[in-house]
Amino acid sequence: MDDFIAARSQMALSLGFHIIFSCIGMVMPFFMAVSHYKWLKTNDEMYKNLTKAWSKGVAIFFATGAVSGTMLSFELGLLWPKFMDHAGPIFGMPFSLEGTAFFIEAIALGFFLYGWNKLNKWFHWFTGMVVGVSGLASGILVVAANAWMNSPAGFDFVNGQYLNIDPIQAMFNKAWFTQALHMCLAAFTATGFAVAGVHALMILRDRNTYFHLKAFKIAAVFACIAALLQPLSGDISAKDVAKRQPAKLAAMEALYKTEKPAPLLIGGIVNEKDKSVTGAIKIPGALSFLAHGNFKAEVKGLDQIPENEHPPVAITHYAFQIMVGIGTLLLFISLTYFFTLLKKKSLIEKRWLLKLFVLAIPLGYLALEAGWVVTEVGRQPWIIYGIMRTRDAVTPMPGIAYSFYIFTAIYLSLSIIVTFLLYRQIKMVPVLYDKVESNTHLHS
Repeated sequence: MDDFIAARSQMALSLGFHIIFSCIGMVMPFFMAVSHYKWLKTNDEMYKNLTKAWSKGVAIFFATGAVSGTMLSFELGLLWPKFMDHAGPIFGMPFSLEGTAFFIEAIALGFFLYGWNKLNKWFHWFTGMVVGVSGLASGILVVAANAWMNSPAGFDFVNGQYLNIDPIQAMFNKAWFTQALHMCLAAFTATGFAVAGVHALMILRDRNTYFHLKAFKIAAVFACIAALLQPLSGDISAKDVAKRQPAKLAAMEALYKTEKPAPLLIGGIVNEKDKSVTGAIKIPGALSFLAHGNFKAEVKGLDQIPENEHPPVAITHYAFQIMVGIGTLLLFISLTYFFTLLKKKSLIEKRWLLKLFVLAIPLGYLALEAGWVVTEVGRQPWIIYGIMRTRDAVTPMPGIAYSFYIFTAIYLSLSIIVTFLLYRQIKMVPVLYDKVESNTHLHS
């Protein structure tokens, strides 16, 4: 493994690991706040216990996310010094603001965890909301920085120099809103389905059913609403990418030749040597509509883009297919869930629906990871789109492969530790209602 591939692999591993914990940190506090609010309004002790159980999970994920996020910030400087030398003064503002949001989140989480029976009950609830809002803001600010890499703004690039820097314009670049919207909905979808799926599994095993049913309903509503909105966000993102990064869109759809109208490919095996796709289902004109809102519009293919600026087509295409495929499945589950609610059917009787949620536990995060592969790999060979190539930004320091192996071991260890802590946390959920009493409450 050469140093360039090792540096990219280490960054990919770090981002792939951190993104899960950052998304949970963005979303779980809102579940916690809803449960806390229900306890304050109904005085049902079950909601209080649920809030406390979730808050311990939030603390575990926050600590792990803080460690992995700190490692990422160091990696940016160590692995990509030339990139940070030029880009730091331009897109540094969202990173500095993200640091502020992180500290607010940490302080608010401390107040919440240790504020039981010590703070005013509504102020205590408010601190939990601050954890969620600051975590969400932190995620949006990081995405704004990444969006700048996809849509550089806030400077003039003259003779290799970055002049007339405007950090505000750089932060609010043309890609930040679409990326932030898509990312936030993806975070709520993935985390919501994962949390709902875990509680659905406990219901199926008949463990503390009333407790887990309350938790399931809160997480499932968040997840299903986000999953229903995600296709709208995806449509906005696709049209934006078609305008700004036609090479990425062409790689997503493995569109080697410019077509008018252009078909949408479902599946297919990419042959990058022959520049062809076999075995795909083609929907005539659908890509034209997706990209430009017109079934007869022309979509630029890779044949109109210099070959040395082509992204890796196979990886980008497969990742895009995984993301869309999983998103479609989660959309189906969401529609089924809301249909069940409208029919006022008991969830306990719909064991097949609970099994679908269990199946979906990892799916949201797989789609999330695939989406980031599309974003990052689809931008290649650029680290700053159209301005700086990734290869030109890597550190000249040798031995990056060893660093990659060490970081892989660290992240694997952290994964095992977090899994153990969460498993123990779930096992410690107290039995507050016996089976007979809980069955009287089992209504959807």
